[in-house]
Amino acid sequence: MLASVLDEHNRPAPDLPREAFQIFEEGIEQKLAVFESETQQPLDLALMIDASLSAHKEIAFEQEAAAHFIRQVLRPGDRLAVYSVGEDVTQLANFSDNVGTLEAAVHRMPAGSGTSLYDAILLASRQLERRGEERRRVIVLVTDAGETTSYADFDGARKAAVKSGALLYTIVVRPVKNESGRNTAGEHALETITDTMGGAMFYPDQVQELDNIFNRIDRELRTQYRLGYYPEPRGPADTYRKIEIKVAGNYQVRHRKTYLTGPQ
Repeated sequence: MLASVLDEHNRPAPDLPREAFQIFEEGIEQKLAVFESETQQPLDLALMIDASLSAHKEIAFEQEAAAHFIRQVLRPGDRLAVYSVGEDVTQLANFSDNVGTLEAAVHRMPAGSGTSLYDAILLASRQLERRGEERRRVIVLVTDAGETTSYADFDGARKAAVKSGALLYTIVVRPVKNESGRNTAGEHALETITDTMGGAMFYPDQVQELDNIFNRIDRELRTQYRLGYYPEPRGPADTYRKIEIKVAGNYQVRHRKTYLTGPQ
């Protein structure tokens, strides 16, 4: 599992020793069997952009911020795919390290009517799950959080997300800042799934903040700890198990909060 550790200024905290970490499963402390202070595991990253954002006057800036993120985040061995999230979820570019192809896909985002957020998380999670064990799996979702047209429901999306072991970073671009002026059910659902998966939620007040948010995600992905343990005792088959990571000192730690056990 991956852990992002932030200091009191919300900056990544690298180089912490193994002794600073404790892992608990269902409240029982576990023996740390794997520890990497800065994982070199390559990334598989699904960049998903809400097609309903195409109606925003700032769409060109949003697209360029996403294209800049692609140029910045990809390292040798990494792969990224681009999706549009409308009534249907469409893969615009397959997993690739071809920056030009990926940037072009971002810039040909189609206009969308509905927004199928649960379908998007389910599809990306399943595709990432098939990408191989020794790779980090990440979803970055840029959306107005207005869930309207999914076939999948909250529980189905969350289960697929947990099974995939992916991290979810959600950037909510809100056309209406006042809660009384918009439907917040999608935001609350995304907050729950994002927290479960161990990522982070961002709420830019202006679209110009997107560059800084993408930079933060990139820095976090480059300074992640990789931890592992053998569960003792092992939970029953097909059950959710609660995980907690504690770090000594004044730090905030983000990590997946649960996993789903396999067959015995």
